[in-house]
Amino acid sequence: MTGILSLLIVVAISLLIVRIGTVAFTLTGLSRDVAAFQAQSAFSGVGFTTEESETIVSHPLRRRIARILMLMGTAGVTSAVATLVVTFMQSERQTELFQRLGVVALGLGGLFALSQLRLFNQALNWLILKGLSATTGLRLKDYEALLHVGEGYSVAQIQVNEGTWLSGKTLRTLNLTAEGILVLGIRRHREHVFAIPHPDASLRSEDVLICYGFENSIGSLATRPTDEAGEAQHRAAVERWQKESALEIALDREAMSRSEFETQVMEPKTDLGDEEGGAT
Repeated sequence: MTGILSLLIVVAISLLIVRIGTVAFTLTGLSRDVAAFQAQSAFSGVGFTTEESETIVSHPLRRRIARILMLMGTAGVTSAVATLVVTFMQSERQTELFQRLGVVALGLGGLFALSQLRLFNQALNWLILKGLSATTGLRLKDYEALLHVGEGYSVAQIQVNEGTWLSGKTLRTLNLTAEGILVLGIRRHREHVFAIPHPDASLRSEDVLICYGFENSIGSLATRPTDEAGEAQHRAAVERWQKESALEIALDREAMSRSEFETQVMEPKTDLGDEEGGAT
């Protein structure tokens, strides 16, 4: 049973390390889903060749976190496999082997069930966050939460390709705000970022636009052609955004009117007859 207990301890520590890596990635600005997947990928050493991994390797701090997870993952997986092999090699009878398999399955199931408890996850994340904030220089920059990204809106990185509608034009000429798109920055040569770029900033091939805005407009922006067809797509996107913004304004005014009406209904009314009677 000592071997089984050692195996469960190794698995529990591995899950804790992945959780710490997830919180650390989140503190550098990754969304929770991306952070969890990348932490698991780095720790296990599989699935780390996705496009999302570019956001890890191009960021010095995230790259350092991933390197630590990889090193710990190598040691953790090796220890778990060695412990598992030793545990089952000690089984002399088939019944004993099945018993140990059952105990391992129950132990792993218990760890999995514990990791799914909401209160446990909240408390664990809070402790990890406090520990990282106190011992490291990580800062909480969850951009999706800060920008209140809702349905129909997103934060995106758009590659500027040669011969497309974006290439060679200034932000003022593109007038992306009319499509419901805000340009938060321009990344050039994978390193330098022009934060809050000037309207007269010109886009070059291989630049990356960091944008926040209406998904219907952002989706086709990277592949928009450079000829009159591109201008037609721009005008169509402007019309879609005008309709969307008009609908949002109408819904907002309706909500405000409803709120004012409810306030008037809930306010206590003064009985004018009693006031007049009291005055006489």
